[in-house]
Amino acid sequence: QVQLVQSGGGLVQAGESLRLSCAASGRPFSTTIMGWFRRAPGQEREFVASITYGGSTRYVDSVKGRFSISRDNAKNMVYLQMNSLKAEDTAVYYCAGRPIGAPDYSYWGQGTQVTVSS
Repeated sequence: QVQLVQSGGGLVQAGESLRLSCAASGRPFSTTIMGWFRRAPGQEREFVASITYGGSTRYVDSVKGRFSISRDNAKNMVYLQMNSLKAEDTAVYYCAGRPIGAPDYSYWGQGTQVTVSS
């Protein structure tokens, strides 16, 4: 079992930046792929980014070049740096964990609201 506790988020103007943090505890961090998802009002949950223990990353096309996912394996932390924010980035953001070899993300943070005003 992995417990994920998020921090960060809030209200910003378009073009500004925010950083989300996620602290993991429980299952060995080294065997967990970490990701960020988001759910905008009235929409399905959407994959945003993921990172392996070794640092390989993936992003949804809409955030490439603006968002950056990173992890500090010594501190069991994952971060999502969000730059050049747009109104369409407004959503509840979730940190998530997927054990290596598992088909789905099974560990979820509590969610944090990000609101970008235009």
